[in-house]
Amino acid sequence: MSVADISDWYPDLLGPGFSALDIHLGPDPEGEADIVATLVRFGTPQPERTSLLWVHGMTDYFFHAHVARAVVEAGYNFYALDLRKCGRSRRAGQRWHYSTDFRHYFPELTAAIDIIGTPVVPVAHSTGGLIVPLWADHLRRHDSARHARLAGIVLNSPWLDMMYPPAAVAAIRPVAAVLGRLLPGVPIPGGNLGTYGMSIHREHHGDWDFNVEFKPVGGHHKYLGWLREVLRAQRLVHLDRIDVGVPVLTLCSAASLLGRGFCEDSHCHDTVLDTEQIQRWAPHLGSDVTVHPLPHARHDVFLSRPEPLAEALAATVAWVGRG
Repeated sequence: MSVADISDWYPDLLGPGFSALDIHLGPDPEGEADIVATLVRFGTPQPERTSLLWVHGMTDYFFHAHVARAVVEAGYNFYALDLRKCGRSRRAGQRWHYSTDFRHYFPELTAAIDIIGTPVVPVAHSTGGLIVPLWADHLRRHDSARHARLAGIVLNSPWLDMMYPPAAVAAIRPVAAVLGRLLPGVPIPGGNLGTYGMSIHREHHGDWDFNVEFKPVGGHHKYLGWLREVLRAQRLVHLDRIDVGVPVLTLCSAASLLGRGFCEDSHCHDTVLDTEQIQRWAPHLGSDVTVHPLPHARHDVFLSRPEPLAEALAATVAWVGRG
C-alpha cells in the first residue's frame, strides 16, 4: 500500500479527538465500485506505545468512543478499522458487508498495521473475530515480517461456529457450498439480531447510541455467497488449519439466550452466538489462548452494562500489558 493510496487524516464523525483516514483499495473483486476502508484513531498516537486496532463484525462499525478513551488512558494507542462496504467505508451501490471471500479483507488489515507502525493488538468482534484469525494465519505463513508486528489478538465474542443444531448445520453446509458458488448474490433470511439490537440501542431498551443506517437494529441483508464463506472459514478453524501464531485473549459472555424475543435477561446474555461454542473453538486458534467468560455480558462485551463492561476493559488492558 503506497502513500498515494491513502488520504490525509480528517475529522471523524465521532467528534473531537477522533480522526479518520481513507484507504483506497481499487476495484472491488466482487464488482461493486471501487473499494475504500476507513482507519480511525483517537488522540495523538505515541510511537513507543503498543496500538490496539478495533475490527468490527457483521452489521457493525466502530462507534465505541468509551473503549478508545479507556485504552488511551491506560497508556496505549487506539485505532479502529471500518472494513470495505461497512460503516464509514460503504459507497453508493455497494451491498452492506457483502463478501464472498474473507481473504478480500486482508489488504485493508495489512495496510492498517503498516500505517500504524507500532506493535499492534487487533481487538476483533464477532465476524471480525473470524476474519482476523484467518488474516493472522495468512501473515504467519506468507509474511513473517508483518506477522512479527502482531503483539497478540483480543477476540470479542468471535463467530467460530453456527449457532444451530449440528445436524442442521451439517445439512446446510453442502447446499450452501453449491448455491453460494452458483448464486452468491441471492439474499437469505436470518441473523436474529433484532433482540440484540433492541437490547443495546437507547431508543429501544439499551444504553448506546449509534448510526442505524450503518448498524440497523434488525441487521443488514445477508447473502448466499457470504454464508458459504462463513461456513468455509469456520470449517478451517474446526479442522485445526488456522494457527494465529500469537497469544490470544477471548472474551465472551458467560451464557447465551438464543431464539427468544427481547426480555430483561437479554441485557445479561449473548443473544446472537452460542458462548459454549466460542469457548470450545477459541483454543483451536493457537497454542496460547486464554478464554475469559464474563458474567452478565452482552454479545459485544464492550456494550455490556457497567459491571461486565468494566471487567472486559480491565481484562483487556491487563492482558495487553502482561509483558
